[in-house]
Amino acid sequence: MTLLLAIAGACTSGPPPPVDDRPYEAQVLAARGEKDRYFKTHDDSPLLPADRASFTSLPYYPIDLACKVPAALTEERTDPPVFIQLQTSTGELERMRRVGALGFTLGGASYKLTAFAPADATVIDRLFVPFGDLTNVDETYRGGRYLDLQRTPTGLYDLDFNQAYHPYCVFNPNYVCPLPPRENRLRVAIRAGERLAMQ
Repeated sequence: MTLLLAIAGACTSGPPPPVDDRPYEAQVLAARGEKDRYFKTHDDSPLLPADRASFTSLPYYPIDLACKVPAALTEERTDPPVFIQLQTSTGELERMRRVGALGFTLGGASYKLTAFAPADATVIDRLFVPFGDLTNVDETYRGGRYLDLQRTPTGLYDLDFNQAYHPYCVFNPNYVCPLPPRENRLRVAIRAGERLAMQ
């Protein structure tokens, strides 16, 4: 099962991460190039061997600054925490913890996306945000795409759809991927981030 979530067991000390002074577009392009190299060369690449041989790069929408928006997380302060069962690409169920709702504005309209964490996480330092939108089926994977957000102490986030990515089951049927719940199906086309290859 691949969620592409990195959940740390404990906080670590040490120097802060280096500041990236490059323009935003350059940072996004560099991250995409790094992911392409991983898919092409890494032993853990999700690509099937036959696909890896001809792989050059993942298809992306053009970078759109309007798709990078501020979001505020309203957490669910419940004891015990709220857990739900997400459907997966194989029809199985994946139990996850509902952390809260991210509220944001895009194109003048207000939306919410529920953020999740693994059910067994003892420390929640990353949020998993699966979402669907009106590009699904024709332009992006019918099951939706993902965002990962580093947890912040303020509850304020940069919700950057230019970082939206496809689950590994798009590239390899051996992976089991959770699908966005109905509440995370946006009635808007998000043309940012990874897309399917144009026909």
